[in-house]
Amino acid sequence: MASPSRRLQTKPVITCLKSVLLTYTFVFWVSGIVLLAVGIWGRVSLAVYFSLLDEKATNVPFVLVGAGTVVVLLGTFGCFATCRGSTWMLKLYAMLLSLIFLIVLVAAIVGFVFRHEIKTSFESNLELALKDYNVTADPHSEAVDTIQRTLHCCGVQNYSDWERTEYFSQRGIPRSCCKNQNDCSEQDLKDPNKARLKVFVNGCFFLVTSTMESKMSVVAGISFGIACFQLIGIILSCCLSRYITNNQYEMV
Repeated sequence: MASPSRRLQTKPVITCLKSVLLTYTFVFWVSGIVLLAVGIWGRVSLAVYFSLLDEKATNVPFVLVGAGTVVVLLGTFGCFATCRGSTWMLKLYAMLLSLIFLIVLVAAIVGFVFRHEIKTSFESNLELALKDYNVTADPHSEAVDTIQRTLHCCGVQNYSDWERTEYFSQRGIPRSCCKNQNDCSEQDLKDPNKARLKVFVNGCFFLVTSTMESKMSVVAGISFGIACFQLIGIILSCCLSRYITNNQYEMV
């Protein structure tokens, strides 16, 4: 049995660790809300671009939403485990944090490795969308129009890409490429020489990939930061569990 003075020295340490871990768990819980928000923001702000990507790439925002939900639930469990001072709950909390850390880390590495394949997929899908472009309510055609209006671009590499499409032979270059909608007639759009002065000449591929990379870097940075932040929780949970176990052992 340990001396009373030893136990008195241990209890303040446990109390301090509990306070720190509770603070961490609250911040961790808030980070889950942030992940949820980032996932929803990514789905909304990148929806147009995702519509021209393969189905696997479009799942990224849903993965973030799912991860945010898990983090919120895990943060709630961590708070309960800390307040109870249960050693097995704290160990389980640390194990779950380690598991999520590994999953997020692997996901980030996979995303980084396959980023060039995403670019290639987008370019081929954008070229296909131009080839099959029409003015009806086709999702890919709407995506092309939205991208061209928003980013002030035209075609894949440049505006002349439209000359090789069936739509150009019928209607010319789409009006979504026009710099000024009030000064852009169909006759002008059917003549490549006149259209050059009326439409955006730069292609959309480079602008879209740059925009996606800048926004996805924000998503990746926040996700990686939250993953690294989990290491603190793992260490705190293990330390608190150990001190509680030692304190219980010393009291025997």
